[in-house]
Amino acid sequence: MICQNRWEIRSIMPEVDRIDLKIIQALKRNARISNAELAETVGTSVSSCWRRVRALEDSGVIAGYTVQLDDKQMGMGFQAIVHVQLRRHAHDDFAPFVKAMHLQDEIRACWATTGQADYHLHVVCADIDGFNRFLDEFLFRMPAVASAQTNLILRTLK
Repeated sequence: MICQNRWEIRSIMPEVDRIDLKIIQALKRNARISNAELAETVGTSVSSCWRRVRALEDSGVIAGYTVQLDDKQMGMGFQAIVHVQLRRHAHDDFAPFVKAMHLQDEIRACWATTGQADYHLHVVCADIDGFNRFLDEFLFRMPAVASAQTNLILRTLK
């Protein structure tokens, strides 16, 4: 749903309050928490908590739930941020690039940004050889790509 103004947004989802923020923080830590545990954690009744979570979901504040994977446990111990600069931003080059970002399993996230690079990719592979295959067989074969610079991820802090 597209909201036209802030008054329309408020009619869909009243202002997020302190308890809603506590619910959001608790769900960020553990999205599988039971409603009873969540209600106890945030200090509300079970029914009130359930209504608040549904309202946050219905309004789009909570867009969905996901699984957090341990890449190392899955044999994917190599991570990098790849800064990609495009040759041109013409639709004929740009559209296939964007589509390919969604289809490539090694790409966990892709951000369009300002600055020297047009896109920043979070790439996960088994090892350096897998990353080289990703570059040689995928990224550098894309006509839209002018250049790419890589930063290795040494450790994740958050």
